[in-house]
Order: sequence, then structure tokens, then C-alpha cells
Amino acid sequence: MRLVYFVHDLGDPAVGRRLDMLRAHVASAVVIGFHRDAVPPQKVAGWPAIALGRTADARLRQRVLSVLRARAMLHRLRPHFVGATVIMARQLEMLALARSARNAVLAYECLDIHRLMVAPSMVGAALRRIEAHLLRGTDLLIVSSPAFIREHLAPLHGAALPRVCLVENKVLRTDLAAAPAPVMKPSGPPWRIGWYGVLRCRRSLELLAGLTRALPGQVVVDLCGRPALSAIPDFHARVAAEPGLRFHGAYDRRHDLPAIYRDAHFTWAIDFYEADANSRWLLPNRLYEGGLHGAVPIALASVETGRWLAARDAGVLLEEPLAPALLRVFSGLTPATYAAEAARLNRQPVDAWLDDGGDGARLAAALRGGVSGQPVAQDRG
Repeated sequence: MRLVYFVHDLGDPAVGRRLDMLRAHVASAVVIGFHRDAVPPQKVAGWPAIALGRTADARLRQRVLSVLRARAMLHRLRPHFVGATVIMARQLEMLALARSARNAVLAYECLDIHRLMVAPSMVGAALRRIEAHLLRGTDLLIVSSPAFIREHLAPLHGAALPRVCLVENKVLRTDLAAAPAPVMKPSGPPWRIGWYGVLRCRRSLELLAGLTRALPGQVVVDLCGRPALSAIPDFHARVAAEPGLRFHGAYDRRHDLPAIYRDAHFTWAIDFYEADANSRWLLPNRLYEGGLHGAVPIALASVETGRWLAARDAGVLLEEPLAPALLRVFSGLTPATYAAEAARLNRQPVDAWLDDGGDGARLAAALRGGVSGQPVAQDRG
């Protein structure tokens, strides 16, 4: 496979993980995209990177203008497309660029549904028409959650959808220094909740702060990752004001997962950033990271993460109103009840959380035109 990969952010760690997943199946790759940092990377996961310009998080209008400018300069990039067998685009705006450059199999990674895509407005309607137009020229649709198909893409586009490949956000075996092993957590209290990854949900922050205030010394919340200051501008001040919240900075998923999850009894797998759409449909990275490292996921029962866990009889599933539900769980938590929750989690097969190479092989086969192995488009359940 000779891959050209269009991405919305060259610095997004998930871009490197996707390339790592496909490494055994790729003869050559070039990564083309925008960047958020002041200096763009020269390489991504060891492959050459070409920067199209700088964009900013949560500024859709600027990103649209950047895409239009990039389309005008695509002719300069033509030499990089020579010999390409697969062109893959991450997110919808990059699909518009990739389609203009198309000379090979075209694949679209739909890993988030922006809130404007479902808005009952003229802008939302226009974006949905653009989405339909771009999908008609696409050979493969890659999703990380079946709910993206069931709740959004299939009802809107139906039979016009291309082949679908479901690739969940599992931890890659190549990201781990050693094979995963059962983890013995120190007994609580204090009970430790880990909220890790992109920290963008203000309501989650308020709920967790309220829980630690209601049960001082009994619950501690550890936060690691990248705060989305566009969504929570006062993140650092808010955390500093709460004795029960502790922010530990960014982490490297390749090396730090065992350390950050070692003492975490629970994983916070709830998100309200786009509560009426994307947050209800996604299956987040932290679900798989926490499950693999023995941290019991806490999820809303009514969303896709909750349905995924319920089907496997795992996790703490909550209903609204959340604040009193959380308080009930943790005020009544004992070492024995936690041990029962941990036992349910540890009964899950390791491949529920970990990709040991099989998902990468299946995705590569789908990109080459083979059978995706996941008839997600027909899943209405």
C-alpha cells in the first residue's frame, strides 16, 4: 500500500496511532495537513509530513477558509500523489481536499460528528449536502463507533453510503512496552477517578468537583492530558481551587498508560461537550485505556458508551440526574463492592480493549478493497 494521508492536525497523537496501526501494511506514506503548534512537525510516525498552514481548535470558519486556500495549492503537491494506491482523509474538511487530489482508492475517516452537522439551520443543511456530495465519491467509510452510522450517516444517506469499516479506538499493542497484566489496585478510600485525554467537558469538571466536595478525602480525581481551553478557558484556575482535583499535565500514550492508570480505581468515560450528538455516539479512547488497565469505566447508561458496556456486563452505568447518582455510588462504595465491579471488568477478553494487530490487518484489507468484516451500515440496533 502506498498511502497519502490528509489530516486536520499533524500534531494529533491519533494520527500517529493510525499510521502505526497500518505500518506493517504500508510500503510508503506521506502525511499532508494543517497544524496547531507554532512549528509543524517534519515527520509523523516516521513518515514525511507536509504542512498546509496553521489552524486553531474550535474555529471552524477559519478551518474552512484554510481548506479553500489549500485547494488552490494542491497542484504543487501532485508529485506526492504519484504511485499512491490509497488516499485517506481524516474528518470531513480533509475529505474535500483529498477528493480534489484523488487518483487512488479514497477512504474517509469519520471519527467525530461536528455539532453543526446536525444543527436544524441553513448552515447545518448546507453541511449535510456537502457531506452527501463527498460521500458519493468515496470508496470506504471508516468509523470508530457504530452509532455514527446508525444515528447519523445511514438515516441521512442510506444506500449511498460506501463500504463501512468499524475500527474502535483500542489501545495498540505496539504502544505498550510490555504485554498487559492484571493490575492490583490499592484499596480505597480514597477512591481515585481518572479523567484522561482531551479534557473539554465543563459539566464533567463541575460534576467531579462537586463529588469531591461532597465526599472530602473519600474521592480524588486525577486529570491527565490536554485541557481544551477553548471549551474551558478557566480550567487551570478551576482545578487549582478544588483540593479533590489534581492535574498532572500531558502524557504519552506510548509510555505512560500503566503509570497513570496504576492507582485509578475508575475511568471517567462521560462527555457532554456535544451532548445532543457526538458525545452520545462516540466510543472514547479512555474507555479502552481504562478497561485494559483495570480501571472501572463510569458511563451514562443512555449513550453508546453505556450500551457498549451494558452488552458486556461491565462498568458503572448512571442515569440522570447525575450529581445525586454519583453521590449514591461513592457514598456507598466499600472495598467489597469495588472488588465485585473490578471482577466484572476483568472478566472481559483482552481484545475488547487491545488491538494486537488484527484490526490493523482488517483495515488494510478494507483499504485495498477487501471485505471490511463489519457490516455496520446494516446495523440498526
